[in-house]
Amino acid sequence: MKTDNTDTYKTISKKSEGLYRDKGSRFISFLYPVQSEEEIKNILSAIKKEYYNATHHCYAYTIGHVDIPEYRMNDDGEPSGTAGKPIYGQLLSYDLKDVLAIVVRFFGGVKLGTSGLINAYKTATQIAIENASIVERKIKNSYQISFDYLYMNEVMQILKKDYVSIKKNDYIEDAYCLEFDVILSKSEEVIASLELIEKSKITFLKTS
Repeated sequence: MKTDNTDTYKTISKKSEGLYRDKGSRFISFLYPVQSEEEIKNILSAIKKEYYNATHHCYAYTIGHVDIPEYRMNDDGEPSGTAGKPIYGQLLSYDLKDVLAIVVRFFGGVKLGTSGLINAYKTATQIAIENASIVERKIKNSYQISFDYLYMNEVMQILKKDYVSIKKNDYIEDAYCLEFDVILSKSEEVIASLELIEKSKITFLKTS
C-alpha cells in the first residue's frame, strides 16, 4: 500500500554515540529517542552525573511529530549559537523527530574560535546520527467504536484494510466495542464510513 508522506516520520530506534576530536578537545555525542520533556530532563541529569568533569554539556532536542514540534537548544556556557544551534541543525538536516542530541566537550587547552566550535558540535552530532538506527514510523489516529452486534459484518468490512489495525475488542452493556488505529491520511475516510452504521458511537482517543 502506498501511503501519504504525511503518514510517516523519521526517528531513531535506540541510543547512539559518536566521537570527534579537534586540537586536543574531545566532543562525545549521544542521541536518544525521546517522547517527553520529563524523559529529556532525566537523561540530561544522568549524562551530567556520568560526565561530571566535562567542560560543557550542550544539547538540542525536538519532540512531537504531528503538528509543529517542540524544540530547544542549549549552549551550556559556549559562545551563543556555537553549540546548541549546530546540534539542532543536524536534527533538522536529517529530518529527525522525537530525538535528543547531547554533545559533551572536554576542553583540550586550545580555543577553537567560533567557526571551529560550530564545526565541532555539528560534526560530533553528525557522527552520532550516522551511527544511529534511523527508522520510519507511521502516524496513526486511535479510535473506539461501539455498535450493535448485528452490524459486526458491516463494521469489519470497513476495518479490514491494510491501513487499519484492531487493537482491542470487548462487549460492554449490550454493545460491542472495538479499539483501532488508522493511518493519518485515511482517518477521515474510515470514520465517515463507520458513521453511516446505525446506532454506532465513535470516540477519538489519540494521535501517536
